Amino acid sequence: METLTINASKAALTEAQFYNICRQNEGLRFEMTAQGDLIVMPPVGGLSGSRESDLNADVQIWNRRTGLGQVFSSSTVFQLPNGAKRSPDVAWVEQSRWDTLSREAQEKFPPLAPDFVIELRSRTDDLAVLQAKMQEYVENGVRLGWLINPQDQQVEIYQPGKDKEMTSLPTQLSGEEILPGFTLDLPQF
Repeated sequence: METLTINASKAALTEAQFYNICRQNEGLRFEMTAQGDLIVMPPVGGLSGSRESDLNADVQIWNRRTGLGQVFSSSTVFQLPNGAKRSPDVAWVEQSRWDTLSREAQEKFPPLAPDFVIELRSRTDDLAVLQAKMQEYVENGVRLGWLINPQDQQVEIYQPGKDKEMTSLPTQLSGEEILPGFTLDLPQF
């Protein structure tokens, strides 16, 4: 199954309507572009799911040790400032920013851009679409993003005010000042 994009821009779905669609179809993963297109994302296969779980665990272990924020799985939808509703494979939000949200905002789709995101390209993902998504994250406040691309054995690093950096796998990535003390050893996939 490939990603399905539904031109829903003329429907002008409200946040509540999008939330209800997601809740009524919990077996599916949805995103919405800033233009209002509804994206239905296929489930990932076993290999991608295992890799994604490992990445989330690495960030979670670091976060439990430091207590600096909250870690989120790919099931979490974030409402970005531009109106897009996106679900990175792994996301982290600094605790002070998370604490500014009401309990209701925390329980629904948080209205903020994460501080850090990872997108893991699966076999069916279009690279150009993921690259545009990473750029959108940075334009909406993400401070560090990694696009891990096993198909091309590369990682793309995104940060505001900097050109995209590319590195080959295997590699070690640093969380820099955004995730202090966090390093990720990425083998050749």
